[in-house]
Amino acid sequence: MRHVTILGASGSIGASTLDVIARHPDRFTIHALSGHRRMDILAQRAAASRARVVAVPDAAAADAFRQSWPGGVLPEIRVGVQALADVAADPASDTIVAAIVGAAGLPSVMAAARAGKRILLANKEALVAAGNLFMQAVREHGATLLPIDSEHNAIFQCLPAQHADCSATVPAPGVKRLVLTASGGPFRRFWPEQLEGVTPEQACAHPNWSMGRKISVDSATMVNKGLEVIEAHWLFSMPADRLEVLIHPQSLIHSLVEYDDGSVLAELGNPDMRTPIAQALAYPDRIASGVGLLDLAAAGRLDFEQPDPLRFPCLSLCMQALRAGQAACIALNAANEIAVEAFLAGNLRYTWIARVLEAVLEWQAGLSQVQLGSLEDILEFDKRARHYAGNLGLA
Repeated sequence: MRHVTILGASGSIGASTLDVIARHPDRFTIHALSGHRRMDILAQRAAASRARVVAVPDAAAADAFRQSWPGGVLPEIRVGVQALADVAADPASDTIVAAIVGAAGLPSVMAAARAGKRILLANKEALVAAGNLFMQAVREHGATLLPIDSEHNAIFQCLPAQHADCSATVPAPGVKRLVLTASGGPFRRFWPEQLEGVTPEQACAHPNWSMGRKISVDSATMVNKGLEVIEAHWLFSMPADRLEVLIHPQSLIHSLVEYDDGSVLAELGNPDMRTPIAQALAYPDRIASGVGLLDLAAAGRLDFEQPDPLRFPCLSLCMQALRAGQAACIALNAANEIAVEAFLAGNLRYTWIARVLEAVLEWQAGLSQVQLGSLEDILEFDKRARHYAGNLGLA
């Protein structure tokens, strides 16, 4: 029996994880859930899963959780950032699903790594902003790292079984390159000049996946794919020049691994996050996820194309940041969060998201050496980058 804690349980990853777990009560039990804003949803999910502990950000959230509680025995409520890190390291659970969006998830996922947990990773910042520090903690404390982003999970499944290890310091032998697929989002066929008038509603209307608003915008700009390339660099110890992105609008092939002998292995499946979550939850076993069978005859065709840099300038900026180093990756990720927030609030044009990222990368490149030797250093530089991005006249 695995005892699972879900960090970020009120989002879509939390919902998918709880759905899979509910199908296997003989294998999994929920120890703790955390949430940030939607206390009504967190209360519903905590009650349904019989969570023993919940972690919330402040006293107001704790009050909202109590008011939303549907009845029965109230779980223990822990409050604050430190409480979240304590929940991640709690010896009462062995498996941590890290699904908090943004840099706010960094302290808790680091705590899980230092506690030697089995970590199912969906939080990008652990690798984008703190890749070296996080991977070092995973190795030193004997944590098990299993990616649940569909692309990284696909690569994990296609690597040689004896080398499917996300704590390796060198690429798996015989692997030539990793290819991450991208749907192309809702604007794959837009001309660059059409993008000027894009609305938040259009950007959030993903053709294949059901996701939150922020990640939907990231998918539309392909920042999400660029960040996934940075993650793949750390997860699989793969140099930037051996990582590629290929647009595949059907979202049935989730990534590919090319070998030195010319063989290419691909993982296919319906676009449903329950598949990679089930694979990681049960690894090395296989369990039912609730996802329907893939019908290739119904799909009819599989298309591929190279990303257009004029439509997706943010992808090129992500690759630039990866080659520039960790400080650039922190700056890019921070700037993107600020820019996307401004766009969703109606204060920034869609096409200016890329301009904000470019400006912040130029600012970072002009700095003297940045100290990033600790989590506190990383969070402080992340704050500096957000402050700079926020002062670029986004209103």
